[in-house]
Amino acid sequence: MRIKPKSPREALQPEPAPAPPQRSHHVRNPLVILINLVITLAVFGLAAVGGALYFGKQKFEEAGPLDKEATVVISSGAGLSGITDRLSGKGVISGNLFDEWVFNLGIRFYKNATKLKAGEYAFAPGVSMQEIMNDLVDGKAVTHAVTVPEGWTTAQIIERVREHPVLVGEISEVPAEGSLLPETYTFARGASRQDVLNQMKAAQEKLLAEVWERRTDDLPVASPEELVILASIVEKETALADERSRVAGVFVNRLNKNMRLQSDPTILYGLYGSEAWSKDRSGIKQSELKAENKYNTYQIDGLPPGPIGNPGRAAMEAVANPSRTQDLFFVADGTGGHVFAETYEQHQENVRKWRQIERDQRQAEKDKEKKPSKSN
Repeated sequence: MRIKPKSPREALQPEPAPAPPQRSHHVRNPLVILINLVITLAVFGLAAVGGALYFGKQKFEEAGPLDKEATVVISSGAGLSGITDRLSGKGVISGNLFDEWVFNLGIRFYKNATKLKAGEYAFAPGVSMQEIMNDLVDGKAVTHAVTVPEGWTTAQIIERVREHPVLVGEISEVPAEGSLLPETYTFARGASRQDVLNQMKAAQEKLLAEVWERRTDDLPVASPEELVILASIVEKETALADERSRVAGVFVNRLNKNMRLQSDPTILYGLYGSEAWSKDRSGIKQSELKAENKYNTYQIDGLPPGPIGNPGRAAMEAVANPSRTQDLFFVADGTGGHVFAETYEQHQENVRKWRQIERDQRQAEKDKEKKPSKSN
């Protein structure tokens, strides 16, 4: 049996593709939505934080609003918020909340919130927040000073320290005569008076130990304390730097020969103490010379019982290393210095010349008073 072929129209056709599945009507997973939201917010948050940090850093480092120098006192225990209020109150940083927030955050970012030091600070115009932070961390406070002249007594030094307007507190321990080193001492506002005196005492102890270690051999002083006594006398005898060693040499020579020192300042200190140099004195009176006085080196042998003031570095070094001369005497020369002599005869001649200078000076003063003043 023959099969009849199919016509072209009846050729095989591809089967139709299956229809797409119908869209699900179920809601998407809430967890996925939440995760997507969190990621989105995190990205935007990081971008916002990054932008804020960048802008905040720029603000922290840029010039501030201060238009003229200002001094700000930061008290101890003020805390970061108290310091911020103080700075904004003085116009060193802007008083708006954003700038205060930047200042606080910047200091915390650098981990310096607990490192800010109290004191008195001077800020230049345009100072940035970062520069303010650095100054407070480094403690670059304004320093004040007290200067102690060489040869001052302890009572005079204490009076100066008490009168200083920046120092605080009472003096609880009065240092011994000769135990303070005359120099200029610096300190920050709020330093205590006792601390400054303790600093002077420590400086003297340190220097005296060094000077004593470097002293020449065979000095007629048995201890550092005796060196200070003799140095205090040298200090009062001359104010000229180039004379100290020679004056010290005279006293060393006299001690080596068992001669009395015969120093006028010892008379005054023994009679009047710290008041001895409170006013100008024309000379030693006979009544003062003869008055009983344990410091009077015209009456006692050797050194007096204690210093007659606080000698400076140069006077102590002069005693530790005096000039090598045969001088045993000196007297004023009328020019602010002294003339020295090896023998009593030479000294008497020098004294005669000095007496004449004194007479001439007194006469000149009298002539000046008598001279009529010119009318305008």
